[in-house]
Amino acid sequence: MEETPIDPAAHRQLAVSLFNHVWKLIEKPERTREENDEMIHAAHASRWHWGLVGTPVNFARGEWQISRVYAVLARGEAALVHALRSLEICQAHGIGDFDLAYAYEALARAWATLGSAEETSRYLALARETGARIKEVDDKELLLKDLETIPRRE
Repeated sequence: MEETPIDPAAHRQLAVSLFNHVWKLIEKPERTREENDEMIHAAHASRWHWGLVGTPVNFARGEWQISRVYAVLARGEAALVHALRSLEICQAHGIGDFDLAYAYEALARAWATLGSAEETSRYLALARETGARIKEVDDKELLLKDLETIPRRE
């Protein structure tokens, strides 16, 4: 990867700031088309900055957030691509607990967006199974709350 003229501390700060900005946009009840575009670009930019200075956990979380953004925007194929990448990073680096559970959450959400009840159920079950082993109670509760927001089709 080509070096950039930004120091590592600045990359970290930008990655964190952009990640947090994306969350504000995700949580906004009504977004404009421009804000939707901003949300996509900011999520990718955060992940790019982490790619320069972060760890595999940061990479997995960045891919997860990008997947969430695309799911929120009902762009299932893109959500699935980034959810799979989050899972791949977790598996390649032995990342479990919270991050692995959320990789499965992203896959369940992406499949729900694509309309596959079978795949949604499969990944919801994996997210719950993995989530049951999350050590931090608050993290476990957050996951369970997020899983409840995934649309299900009978």
